[in-house]
Amino acid sequence: MNVVDAVHKRKSIRKFKSDPVSDDVLRSLLVDASRSPSGGNVQPWRIYVINGDTMPRLKEFLATQPPLDAPDYEIYPQGLTEPYRTNRFNIGEQMYATIGIAREDKDGRRRQFAANNDFFDAPAALFCFVDRQMGLPQWSDLGMFLQTFMLLAVERGLDTCAQEYWSVRHKAVSTFVNAPENEMLFCGMAIGVADDSAPINTLVSERMPLDQWATFV
Repeated sequence: MNVVDAVHKRKSIRKFKSDPVSDDVLRSLLVDASRSPSGGNVQPWRIYVINGDTMPRLKEFLATQPPLDAPDYEIYPQGLTEPYRTNRFNIGEQMYATIGIAREDKDGRRRQFAANNDFFDAPAALFCFVDRQMGLPQWSDLGMFLQTFMLLAVERGLDTCAQEYWSVRHKAVSTFVNAPENEMLFCGMAIGVADDSAPINTLVSERMPLDQWATFV
């Protein structure tokens, strides 16, 4: 598969089949993704993999824990301005429209939000942590690592959904994976095979035209 094909095929999947993903495949993807750029070769990502029998154990554990934590970082800036505010609003409306949940259906939106908690039924997942001493440049390394992993997953016939949702359950996740106190949870990622029959997976996010965000000087 060409890289450009993987880039265009990758999207956030919110309903997965039950098809298992082997640990060997996940190990291979992680090793290859570790070739991602990293300033000073710091390699700040710390990854915890959930797969096989660990997945139901995690879900059982989460059911005994408080439902939400205050996140360790702001997921979106306060007072988000345009065009960013509209971009975020539109993708939310488009996603809920695929599954017939109206804006006034608060219960329906809460149920869909809670589906994050089950990784959208994906059989495998990972959690991405970073040492609390790291700064913004190292956080950008996390993004490059995760994107590389997702593109490699496409090549292997797998699908993903990066989930910052898990930043609001960081205490329970940290406890379950036994992460040291110096590590902060950035996000989770659902991994598996997309259920192509699910309407929510028809969503393809829009991108702004090039001339709105790029300047050729």
